[in-house]
Amino acid sequence: MMGTLRTPRETWIEEGLRALAAGGVDAVRVDAMAKALGVTRGGFYGYFANRGALLAEMLDIWEREATDDVLDRIEQEDGDVTDKARLAGHLTFSDRLLPVDLAVRDWARRDQDVAERLRRVDNKRMELLREVIGTICADPEEIEARALLAFCGAIGSHFLTADHPGQTRAQVIARAGDLLLNRTPGVRPA
Repeated sequence: MMGTLRTPRETWIEEGLRALAAGGVDAVRVDAMAKALGVTRGGFYGYFANRGALLAEMLDIWEREATDDVLDRIEQEDGDVTDKARLAGHLTFSDRLLPVDLAVRDWARRDQDVAERLRRVDNKRMELLREVIGTICADPEEIEARALLAFCGAIGSHFLTADHPGQTRAQVIARAGDLLLNRTPGVRPA
């Protein structure tokens, strides 16, 4: 006689991340996830004490994928620091991570613990930008300004609905990246 197959823990976490990305933290409900997975909710409680435990693990996965996994991947790549910064941006704002990232940002507006975690992730991302920009610019204030503009552009471009006459959004974003990540003419890093 075959035993009942249990829905893996990772499947519950992935479904939680999918629900978070699609509908925000309020959409992460055990009953709704069980229905989406086509299972009973009983298996959920074999892995998680409660919804809060699932939410914490979801944030752990998001944080690891959004920072550690991205940093590990760019360390393995060849290319100059600018290429690595662009790769980090593509990985960070991938089809998988971007919707979760945006949902976490919304959630952080109402939950101080989530806001602290988001701050930690954003600080790691800003540090990478500072390192990259520091290879093309020596002025600490300019480094910080460029890093801020690059990060705000990456996040804000997903909320902006303006038209770009004669150009695609991708072209404008690429040009903005070029402006922020290229050496200032006549200025050499110290």
